[in-house]
Amino acid sequence: MRPLFSLPHDTRIPFMRLRRITIGLATVLSVLSIVLFFYAGLNYGIDFRGGILIEVRATQGTADLASMRTKLGGLDLGEVALQNFGKNEDVLIRIVDQGNEQANNEAVDAVRKALGDSYEFRRVEVVGPKVGGELIQAGALAAILAMLGIAVYVWFRFEWQFAIVAFVTTLHDVVTTIGVFALTQIDFNLATVAAVLTIAGYSINDTVVVFDRIRESLRKYKTMPLPELMDRAVNDTLSRTLMTSATTFIAVLALTLVGGEVIRSFTIAMLWGIVIGTFSSIFIAAPMLLLLPPPRATEPAAAKAMP
Repeated sequence: MRPLFSLPHDTRIPFMRLRRITIGLATVLSVLSIVLFFYAGLNYGIDFRGGILIEVRATQGTADLASMRTKLGGLDLGEVALQNFGKNEDVLIRIVDQGNEQANNEAVDAVRKALGDSYEFRRVEVVGPKVGGELIQAGALAAILAMLGIAVYVWFRFEWQFAIVAFVTTLHDVVTTIGVFALTQIDFNLATVAAVLTIAGYSINDTVVVFDRIRESLRKYKTMPLPELMDRAVNDTLSRTLMTSATTFIAVLALTLVGGEVIRSFTIAMLWGIVIGTFSSIFIAAPMLLLLPPPRATEPAAAKAMP
C-alpha cells in the first residue's frame, strides 16, 4: 500500500548551511518568550489563581448569557465571567475566590439557586489561593526535573555533548510554549502544565532518533566532515520525523476543534509543541552539535600500524 506521505530516500537538504539562521531564530523566540512572560505574564486559570469554576448546560434550548449575567451580577460575588463553549447550551462560569472555603461553597450554592432548574451543573471546581500558589511551584519544579531527567538519560545513552544539546532544545521548546500562552493570554492551568511535560517528552523522542543516526554515522563515516555527516543524519530521519509530527498534529487538531473548552488549553499547547518540537529536532539539535563536536570512533592502533 502506498504511504500517505514520504520523502525520496536520496533527500539531501543542506540543513547545516541554515544553522546560523535557525539557531538565531530559536534564540530570538526564546528571548521574546522570556520578555513576554515577565512583561505580560500568564493568564493563570482557576487551578493557580484560586476561585470557582462551574460548568453548566441549559436544560432547554440554548444558554441565555445576558439573562445569566443579570442573575449572577446581583449576587455580589465580585468578578463573574461567562463563556460559551462547545454547543450553545454549554457555559463556563468563573468566579473570583471569595476568601475562604466556606464562602466559596456558599457562592456555589447561591449560583445554583439563581440559575434554578434551567441549567444542569456538570462540573464544579473550587481552589483556594494558597493551594493555587503551591500548584504553581509544583508545576515549575516538575518541568525543571523533567528536563534534567531527560538530559541525564541522554548523557548515559550517548555522550555529554548530546545531553547538553538535548537540555537546550527541550528548554527552548518549553520556554517558547510558555511565551505563546503569555502572548495569547489563553488560560494557563494544570492541563497546560501536563501539556508542557508531554511536549518535553515528545520533543526528545524525535531528537533521540536524530542523535542515534548521528552516532551511527560517526562510527561509519570516520573521515566525513561533520557538517556533511549531520546533514546526512537529519535527511535520513526526516521522513520519519515529518510523518510522526503530521499524524500527531492532525489528531490533536481534531481534539482542539471538537474537544470542547475543558481541554482547549491542553490541545493548543500540544499543537504548538508539536510544531516547535519538530523544528528543534531538525534545525537546532544537529546544528548545535557542531558547536560541541562529539568524539569520533578511531581505528585500532594495530590497524593503523599495518602497511
